[in-house]
Amino acid sequence: MRASFQTFLLRGAVACACIAAPWAAQAQPAGMPAMRSQGAVQYVCGGIGSDESTAMRAAMKDHPLALLFARAGGEYLANVDVTVQDAKGGTALSMRASGPVCLIDLPAGRYTVQATSEGTTKSEAVTVGSGPKTADFRF
Repeated sequence: MRASFQTFLLRGAVACACIAAPWAAQAQPAGMPAMRSQGAVQYVCGGIGSDESTAMRAAMKDHPLALLFARAGGEYLANVDVTVQDAKGGTALSMRASGPVCLIDLPAGRYTVQATSEGTTKSEAVTVGSGPKTADFRF
């Protein structure tokens, strides 16, 4: 009797895993780097290589804020220092973008994004919460 109960539990666990698999796959599309966390903020940066770039751009609609980094001529840019400040001037996120596309999950609100590359700093105000926003930084 004990063995059949264990078999029942095992089958239930396998069924739950199979049912949940499609949602787990949606949370992290194939070809994308892993999400990172800093406090209450989650983010991922990448977009180097055509597969990763395609995956990152396709996922932009699923995140409140997307950042794009490029040179003035359009060439993608990585290793950009990024600071996201909330409306009170507190730092919500501080990181170095490892690729030209960053997807950031922030609580709804007003933010100022500062991006620095090769000694040049650019700033953009964004409001998050009413659909996906994109801030495009050209250096």
